Formats: sequence, structure tokens, C-alpha cells
Amino acid sequence: MIVTEALSTDRIRQVLTAETVAGHLYLFGEVPSTNSLLDKLAKAGAREGTVVLADAQSAGRGRLGKVWFSPAGVNLYVSVLFRPLIMPSAVTVFSFIASLALADAIQDEGLEPAIKWPNDILVGAKKVAGIVAQSAASDERVDFVILGTAVNLNVEREALKSALGRAGQSAASLREAMAREIDRNAFAARFLTLLDDWFQMYRAGGAGVILRAWRHRDITPGRRIQVREGPHDFDGRAIGVNTEGDLVVEESNGRVRRVVTGEIRFLD
Repeated sequence: MIVTEALSTDRIRQVLTAETVAGHLYLFGEVPSTNSLLDKLAKAGAREGTVVLADAQSAGRGRLGKVWFSPAGVNLYVSVLFRPLIMPSAVTVFSFIASLALADAIQDEGLEPAIKWPNDILVGAKKVAGIVAQSAASDERVDFVILGTAVNLNVEREALKSALGRAGQSAASLREAMAREIDRNAFAARFLTLLDDWFQMYRAGGAGVILRAWRHRDITPGRRIQVREGPHDFDGRAIGVNTEGDLVVEESNGRVRRVVTGEIRFLD
């Protein structure tokens, strides 16, 4: 099994340039999940921009509670705390800053990433990263948003297939795509810097700026897809996202539906 250079807050800070993100940067060995740990810190009053990194996760989760394979020594697992002055309905579009930053960071490695709604990052049609957003609100105002990111940097294909079974066939790592090791510290610093850049753009220009950039990278519109919402599923053609970041889908009978929390699979 590949084990890369150890994560280091000192190494990350050497090349990190950010106004808000990573004012407090915590690095752990193994945690249940970086999101769950940061959630506790947020409720205890952690400042905006607080970052939790871990070398491994024993109970990492993606969207809809799906397990995220999180082996030690090879990948990036990081969660960032924000306290934006937004309504709960704005959280989805706000979360797009993470997929934009991640796509930019991957592009800087020399690859051509794409975004699949809502926040999966693909390289060569295979998933290399995912983002899960969780938030807390009171009185119709968001108290905080946590953007958790897991990136397959150096994990081997055999490890993915062994851990994920059939799902591992649609997953890949940046190392596999680039045929070289990815520097975890440099990648973490670049991602956090870019995340800060997109956060500042959100604050300055609002959701419209983020939506325009995100739609430019989104490969979902026009695709035939299968949507699963809870125990139900249906087929249709993706139209695109609305102003709240929900996916708009046209069924074969012409009915137009809005998908808020479902899971999609490309059929073409």
C-alpha cells in the first residue's frame, strides 16, 4: 500500500494564502469524521474559517450518509467552518464554492475536472472527490455551514475496488490519472487558498457569481439520468440547476420536477 509524505500544518501554512480560511488549522491522525469533529467545535463557538484535517477517517460519510472510504496516509480529508449571513435556502449554492475550489485545484495539477450535480468531482468520467455540506440554523438564519471534502489523491485502484465493490469501478485517484504521486500538503494548501478565494467572491458578488462559474463546469445538463429520492426513482433528462442550486429534471412524460436531495446516475 502506498503511503505518502505525512501531512503537516507547517508545510501547509508555508504556501497557504487566505484571508478567512485556516485562521485556526487542526490536524489529527484518525477521527470518526472531520465534519462531525468540526460540528462539535462550531457548536462550542469556533471561529469562521476553522479547518479540521485528518490523516484517516473511521466513519467518513458522503451525501445521503454513504460511506466514504478513508484510508490513512494517502488522501485528503478536510472540513472548513463558515458563518455566512445567509438563509437556509441559500446553503446549497453556498456549498458550490467548495466544488469550484476543488475543481480549480485539480486543474492546477494538469487535469480536466468536471462537476456532477450537486458536488461530485469527476476526472475522465470517474469520481475522484466529493463534498458534503451540513449546516445549523435558528430563526431562519444560518448559524454555520461546514463544507467537508474528501479527495482521492494517492489511493490505489485495488484498494478502492476492495473497499467499495462495484462502486469502486466508478472511482479513481489523481495519482492514477497523473501517473505520479500527488503532494498532499501542497494540494491541501492550494485547495484551502482557492476555497478562500471563492468565499471572498461569494461575499463580494453573491450567489449569482458562484452559480455562473459553477454552471460552466457542470456536466449534468442535457444528460439522461436516473434520480433516486429515498426509496423511489425515476428517469428523465437534466435541464440544469435553478437559482437555489436544485436540479431541474424533465421526465419522459414532459413533467418537470425539482430535485433537492436526490442521488443521480448518468444513463448516457
